[in-house]
Amino acid sequence: MANQKKSKKQNLYFERLMATIAMLNLCLVLFDLSYVPWRNFYLGKFPQITQIYDPIKGIEPHRETKNYLEAVTALEAQVSQTGLTSPEAKTKLEELSRLSSEMIETNPFASANKSGTLEKIKNRMRDRIAKGSAKQSFATFWSQPYLSQNGWQKEMIFFNQKIRPLIATNYYRQVDESGDFVDIFWWIDLPFVLLFSLEFLTRIFYIKRRHPSFSWFNAILWRWYDLFLLIPFWRWLRIIPVTMRLDQAKLVNLQPFNRQLHQTVVANFAEDITEVVVIRVINQMQISIQEGEIIRWLLQKDNLRPYIDINDVNEIEAIAGLLVQTIVYQVLPKIQPEITAILHHNIETVLHQVPLSRNLQILPGVTKIQTQLSEQLATQLTTNLYKALVSAVEDPVAKKLTNQLVERFSQALGTEIQKQQVISQIQSLLVDFLEEVKLNYVQRLSQEDIDQILEQTRQLKTQPPIQPVAKQATLPEIRY
Repeated sequence: MANQKKSKKQNLYFERLMATIAMLNLCLVLFDLSYVPWRNFYLGKFPQITQIYDPIKGIEPHRETKNYLEAVTALEAQVSQTGLTSPEAKTKLEELSRLSSEMIETNPFASANKSGTLEKIKNRMRDRIAKGSAKQSFATFWSQPYLSQNGWQKEMIFFNQKIRPLIATNYYRQVDESGDFVDIFWWIDLPFVLLFSLEFLTRIFYIKRRHPSFSWFNAILWRWYDLFLLIPFWRWLRIIPVTMRLDQAKLVNLQPFNRQLHQTVVANFAEDITEVVVIRVINQMQISIQEGEIIRWLLQKDNLRPYIDINDVNEIEAIAGLLVQTIVYQVLPKIQPEITAILHHNIETVLHQVPLSRNLQILPGVTKIQTQLSEQLATQLTTNLYKALVSAVEDPVAKKLTNQLVERFSQALGTEIQKQQVISQIQSLLVDFLEEVKLNYVQRLSQEDIDQILEQTRQLKTQPPIQPVAKQATLPEIRY
C-alpha cells in the first residue's frame, strides 16, 4: 500500500511537471500569435522584447521610414550645434520636406498593412498646421519661418510625441522563397515538440502494455488530445491538451466548468431531442391506428397485417394466467379474514333491518345466537367462494368454458361494433387524442425545468449502488 501511494505521488509530480511545461509552451504560442497584431503595444511598453523577437518574425525597420527618422535626428543635432537659421539646418529641412512628400506618395506603411497609421500621421499634421493638404502641411512644418515663429522646442516636442512613435511602428517583413513571411518560431517550438513526442510514445507503449487487447490505434485514441501538441500548425489548439493536463495534474479544478458545460449542452439539446422522439412515437402510433391495427387489437382478425410473434407465446394470456394464479393462491388466502369481516358486517346489517329479527332480539340469548350465525354464514360464504374460484382455475372443463365465454364475448363485441360502424370513429378519436397529446403534453414537456431534471439525474448517479442479487440461470417455477 505504501509503495502504491508513493507511485501515485510520483505520477502526480510527473503530471504536474509536464502540465507546467505544456502551459509554458502554450504561453509562448499565444505570445507568438499575438506578436504581429500587437507589435505596437510591445514596442511602446516593452521595446527590449521587440529587439529580441523582431528577427524571429523576419521583421526589420523599413528603409524609408528609418531614413526619415534618422534625418530628423540629424536635424536636431545640427540645430543644437549651429542653430535653426544656419545654411546646414536649412538644407536638412528641405531634405525632410522632400522625404515627407515621398512618404505620402509611396506609402511605405502599406507593406505592413499600416496604411491607417499613415492616415493618422497626415491627419495630425493637418490639424497642427491647419491646412487641407498633407504635403503642404509637412512642407510648412519643416520650414525655418514656421519653426522660428512657433518655437523650435515646442514643435519638436509635438513631433517626437505625436508623429515619431507612429512612424517608428512601421516595419518591413522579410519573405522567403515560397512567398510566405519569414517565421522561425518553429526553432523555439521544436524542443517542446520533441519532448512531447517522446512523452507521447512512452505513454502509448505504456497503455499498450497495460491493455494488450488494445490496438495501436486505440492506444493513440486514448491520448488523442496530446496530438495537438505535436502538430506544427494550428498551435492555438494546444489549449485543449493543456487544459486537460492541468485538470489531470490537479493544478486546476475544471469539474464545475465541465458540469456547467454538460448542463448547458444537455439543456440546449434535451428539449429538441425529447420533442422529436415523443412526436415520432406518437406519429407512429397514429399511422398504426390509421392503417387499421386497432381492429387487430380489438377483434384479432386474421386478414389484417400479421402480428410479429417472437416466442410463440401469447404474452397477454400468460400474464393474465399468472395474475389469476397469484390472486387465487396467494392474495385471497391472506385477505380472507377481511372479506369475512365485511360479509359478517353486511349480514348483521341486513338482519337488524328485518322487523322480525328486531322483535326477537328482546329475547335473552337471541343476539348472541344471531351473531354466531352471521359469523358462520360469512365464513361459509367466503370459503365456498374461494373454493369455487380455485375449482374454476384448476378444473380444465371450467377453464375451457371460460375461454369459450371470453372468445364468444370478443366475437360478439367485434360483430356489434362493426355493425355500428364505430371503428372509423374510434380511429379518428384516437388520432385526434394523440394529436392533442402532441400539442399539450409535448408543449408542457418543452417548458419543463431542464435544470431540475439534470439535478435529479445527478442525485440518482450519486446514490450508492444497489447490491446485486444473485440471479438463477432460469426463472423459478411458481408452485402453489
